[in-house]
Amino acid sequence: MVITSTSSVTCSTVFDIGNYKTKLLKIEPQTCTKQNSPPKALLIGTPSEAGNFPVLIFLHGYLLYNSFYSQLIQHLSSHGFIVIAPQLYLVEGADATEDIKATAEITNWLAEGLQHYLPPEVEPNLKKLGLAGHSRGGKVAFSLALGRLANISTDLKFSALIGVDPVDGMDKGKQTPPSVLTYVPRSFNNLDMPVMVIGSGLGEVKKNPLFPACAPKGVNHRDFYNECCKPACYFVAKDYGHNDMLDDETKGIRGQATYCLCKKGKSREPMRIFVGGVLVAFLEAYLEGNSSDLIAIRDGHVTLPVELQDTDFLV
Repeated sequence: MVITSTSSVTCSTVFDIGNYKTKLLKIEPQTCTKQNSPPKALLIGTPSEAGNFPVLIFLHGYLLYNSFYSQLIQHLSSHGFIVIAPQLYLVEGADATEDIKATAEITNWLAEGLQHYLPPEVEPNLKKLGLAGHSRGGKVAFSLALGRLANISTDLKFSALIGVDPVDGMDKGKQTPPSVLTYVPRSFNNLDMPVMVIGSGLGEVKKNPLFPACAPKGVNHRDFYNECCKPACYFVAKDYGHNDMLDDETKGIRGQATYCLCKKGKSREPMRIFVGGVLVAFLEAYLEGNSSDLIAIRDGHVTLPVELQDTDFLV
């Protein structure tokens, strides 16, 4: 089953909606009737106009729906990227092993299956393939890219890796399996690709005494970036929380929980626009060979939608 919606706006910077008209496709696996059916349900954001476009796999956070990232996905697609957002699970325990396996299966499906679901004359460029994830999805993305499961591999090679407020467990010493962090600076030296880590300044702050912080100190963005090797870049948005890059409105019990469990900023839009913009700039730089927007952000030559608490570049 494929359900589509469209959007179109004009672009001025990476933080604005881009120039491409987009489609948002919802695809359910058909185990019996569809030869090229994906292994998991997918939300695909794609330009609707003819062209050859880089591809980004984007992994959702713990117990979240891929649909909660619809606005972020459409932002990326409007700048000329095909975004594949799988629903990795509906109920899941602490162990992320099955998530990693599922992400590898989806990656291996792309070459044979993706083209069948895209608009006419839209071609995916799988030689320009990025991998990104939010929260637990960031942990899964790093785990797959780092080869934390020795028996899991992909047929396609990733060219860029992004962690959006990635989390490796409850606390240092309480990492969920398989552990990603080693607590050895610059230890991710087998990553043969550029890396970006985006953090939230309020992610490590408890919403209330009854619940832990959503991105606790010792297992969050700061620790991930500390183990990255060049080329890498790092941004922390000061007054925004762990889920502030989600859609303005997330419905249902899980959607309501995204407002209640994590410390949050005044509104989601600035953080989501910021995440979308730096993702576009980073992917343009390392998948398309155009680093002008990323350099402009680094050098302070563009107005950001959020105030940064920290930023760093390893070049």
